[in-house]
Formats: sequence, C-alpha cells, structure tokens
Amino acid sequence: MSQAATQKDRTLIAAIGDEDTVTGLLLAGIGDIDAHQRPNFVVVDSKTTQEQIEDAFISFTKRKDIAIVLINQHIAEDIREILDEYTAAFPTVLEIPSKDHPYDPSKDSVLKRVQLLFGD
Repeated sequence: MSQAATQKDRTLIAAIGDEDTVTGLLLAGIGDIDAHQRPNFVVVDSKTTQEQIEDAFISFTKRKDIAIVLINQHIAEDIREILDEYTAAFPTVLEIPSKDHPYDPSKDSVLKRVQLLFGD
C-alpha cells in the first residue's frame, strides 16, 4: 500500500482529555468505535493512571485510521517524555487547552519542534 493511500485512510480524530473536553468533542461528532470495539477517545480523571494514558497514546498513534490525536496539555505533561520522543507526521499530535487549564505555548512539543526548525 502506498503512503498516499495510507494517509487517505486516516479519517478519524482521537482524543485524550478531561471529561468536559472529550464530551465536547464527542458532541461535535468525533466519536467512533472501530471493528475491534476500540473507541477513539479516552476520558482522563483522577483515577486514571499514567500507564493508562501512555497506553492510550501509543494505541492511538499506531492506528492506521487516526489522522490527529488531540490531548489536553495538562494531561500531555504526564506523558511528556513519550510525546517528545514521538516524531511521526501521522497521526499528528496536537496539545489543546481545557476549561480549567489554559494553554501554555512554552510546554507544547509541536511548537518546540517548530522553534528548533526555525532557530528561535
């Protein structure tokens, strides 16, 4: 299968976030359950372990039907080492703010890469 065909099959957005963020994204229509009964979203709360977040991230980035992984920035901080090591173009990983945690550009792994690219 060619790379173009592989990218064309990436039609989903995955989400790792707090309840408000994931609920909003699901209401916007991103929700999906694949043929293996795997959802494309994970709600992170106080009972969610770092290992569960890591497993979800790794699972989403290995799936061939996901184009974008959205993750709340405050949750991304919990798995920063894995995020910083992730370099694939697809799926693209974007850190987003949540209702209770504003966006901090100095922590964004994608922005850091762009700044390195342009020498800022």
